[in-house]
Amino acid sequence: MFGTLVAGASFALAGTAQAASSAPLTLYSAQHGQLVKLLVADFQKMTGAKVQVHSGEGPEVAAQLLAEGAHSPADVYFTENSPELMLLEEKGLLAKLDASTMKQVPARYSSPEDAWVGVVARENVLAYNPSMVQASQLPASLMDLAKPEWRDKVAIAPADGDFLPLVSALVALKGRDETLSWLKGLKANAKIYDDDEGAVAAVNSGAVATGVINNYYWARLHAEMGDKGTHSAIYHFANGDVGALVNVSGAAVLKTAHDPALAQKFVAYLVSKRAQELMAKSKIDFEYPLHAGVSPDPLLKPFKQLQPPPLTMQQLGDDSQAGDLLREAGLL
Repeated sequence: MFGTLVAGASFALAGTAQAASSAPLTLYSAQHGQLVKLLVADFQKMTGAKVQVHSGEGPEVAAQLLAEGAHSPADVYFTENSPELMLLEEKGLLAKLDASTMKQVPARYSSPEDAWVGVVARENVLAYNPSMVQASQLPASLMDLAKPEWRDKVAIAPADGDFLPLVSALVALKGRDETLSWLKGLKANAKIYDDDEGAVAAVNSGAVATGVINNYYWARLHAEMGDKGTHSAIYHFANGDVGALVNVSGAAVLKTAHDPALAQKFVAYLVSKRAQELMAKSKIDFEYPLHAGVSPDPLLKPFKQLQPPPLTMQQLGDDSQAGDLLREAGLL
């Protein structure tokens, strides 16, 4: 739930340390807790700054920032999916990032107006249980999962914040009517889970044949269960299919930042080679680093081999229609 406040631990000050009496950086986070804890600890150790983390689900945190407006205590927002950042950008809540920060990652993964920067990326995939369905039987397109032959054979987590960008991508590529039709087909076919973790666990246990998830969740399950305990695999949609959507996790400095220089420094840190390598080697974050030259965990399919749909951050938008469509289809 939104509202968990975790104070950053203190570390030995580095040569670039700030004065111990300086106010802490307030980070609003909708990224995975273990990853944020790792990054915050390293940033504190490197700079001597203190960071307090206010955490929750992406849509909830974005809504909180909108409600707080000019009175928000937030300095930085770090979230899993770009639509939340696009929404805050459209509402004028984000400060322009330093040009040197924006140059650390390819421009197509960041704000077109330099209001936020892409940090890491994840691919939408289909987890499947080979004892229940063979790879050769898997659908060529995500859209096929709404067909009658997939009834009771697919798991989804429509209330998970990661599902919203997939709906937004469908709206951008197929239009509202076709997206709603697809969602209604999923309503008839799918087994519903609270989150992607639940969906991939169900596929792995044999409770359901396939599941629509982000690649991160299967890789995390594999890391926890090992080869012997992993009874599932992942299938990558190809040829620009919407099912291969790449979700971008990003960060921004709020205009309300009490220490804009420190906030800019933290965001710059997130896209630095140091932080990106830390994430890639962590064995807790199975996402794709966006800093050039930093390789992802070897468990992941090479980023250059992915075949996502050709959507810009602007085309993917701000998820403004996604929630309404999910409710209209009876999935929320």
